[in-house]
Amino acid sequence: METKSRNLGLALVVIALAQLMVVLDTAIVNIALPSIQRALHFTPTGLEWVVNGYALAFGGLLLLGGRAGDLFGRRRMFILGVVVFTLGSLAGGFATSSSWLIAARVVQGIGGAIVAPTALSLVAVMFPEGAQRNRALGVYSAVTVAGGAIGLLLGGLITNYFSWRWVLFVNVPIGIVLSLAAPRVLAASEGRPGRLDLPGAVAVTAGLTLLVYGLNKAAGSGWTSSLTLGPIAAALVLLASFIVIELRSAQPLMPLRIFANRDRSGAYFIRFAIGATLSGFLFFLTQFLQNILGYSPLKAGLAFLPITIGIVIGAQLASRMIGRIGARIPTTAGSLAVALGLFGLSRISEHSAYLTGVLAPAMVLSFGLGLIFVSTVIVAVSGVSPGESGLSSALVNVAQQLGGSMGLAVLGTVAATVTKNDLLNILPSHAVISHAITAGYGSAYAIAGVLAVGALMIAIAAISGRRPRTTMAAVGEAA
Repeated sequence: METKSRNLGLALVVIALAQLMVVLDTAIVNIALPSIQRALHFTPTGLEWVVNGYALAFGGLLLLGGRAGDLFGRRRMFILGVVVFTLGSLAGGFATSSSWLIAARVVQGIGGAIVAPTALSLVAVMFPEGAQRNRALGVYSAVTVAGGAIGLLLGGLITNYFSWRWVLFVNVPIGIVLSLAAPRVLAASEGRPGRLDLPGAVAVTAGLTLLVYGLNKAAGSGWTSSLTLGPIAAALVLLASFIVIELRSAQPLMPLRIFANRDRSGAYFIRFAIGATLSGFLFFLTQFLQNILGYSPLKAGLAFLPITIGIVIGAQLASRMIGRIGARIPTTAGSLAVALGLFGLSRISEHSAYLTGVLAPAMVLSFGLGLIFVSTVIVAVSGVSPGESGLSSALVNVAQQLGGSMGLAVLGTVAATVTKNDLLNILPSHAVISHAITAGYGSAYAIAGVLAVGALMIAIAAISGRRPRTTMAAVGEAA
């Protein structure tokens, strides 16, 4: 039973700040990646695990985090998640080796997986249905959208004028304030009977981690190496075990009946594919701007701002279109725009200029992302029973996170392989190395474009033209 919060305004500030901290983390670290690589001597493929360590823990445990909030109380789990995230940030800021930093990022991901679903649930249960809840969800959504832009700009400022360590330390005072304020302004909730599907959570998280690890090893060891095939084979066994566990469990982490609806399953697969392209887009573009074009971290952060505007414009347009014409057109148009943008970026070279070689295709891509973000969430929660609305909404985020981790492993392997092959039997010079690195980025963007075409095919085949029964307010409520 929920108790009345003493101040809903302060409660919304706490919830929004927690969401900002979690969303900000990926973007703010992306800008600092070149500095982190130099400081801790990461290999190009090893550097991916600074992103993947967080994304895998976050995506793999997101459903478990939401379930824990339902069983043990949302406020209690929210505070626990904030504390874990803060400790991971503090440990990461003090990292003196690559493995230390990756471990700290995993701890951050665990904390984020607890904070994100409980924060959304708190909005739904604390604010009365109607205009008050809709305004709260509007603030929450605005923070989510703006978090990427703020993270890129803040990451650039911090890395440029302080140290990459402060992109992690900055979370510590925020986390302390949140952990002290939450017990005073958030409504407490009783837990409910039930148990956590720990076997399912262990199987899916371990399976996905091994799968991404195996894909990542392919760059250095080759696709036929036991270091590549062994983890991938073990991953497939664990993921098959997860399906069996979910079929037999009385309280499954992910009831498989949720995939029976064609539109909903299509939305999940689209977000998986787009998540794979988005992670590669940010990862390679950050390094291209700084390592090839010679941008400072601050200038690179500023270079991403127009791209964020494109996402906001696409999201606003989609929210107006779907109620009138359904989700198929914005979803297909968004997937097509993402594909065109990625194929445009695949043409970059060491001589490309930002305005002509980067900004134009990136704006097309970002507009498409905005269309897809909104339309897939609405499709995913439309017509879902109240008892499964949170699960369906969470699965959209899980699909994107896992797609991002697996996509980055594959695209990173492609980029590293092309670069290595370009440098074979050639006397290296600065110009030659820059050309080889950029060729790797271009090849990765081309593969990402193919993934976006796959999303386009799914949108055409799976997303119906009927108008969803869910309003934008209901989307937030379901989440």
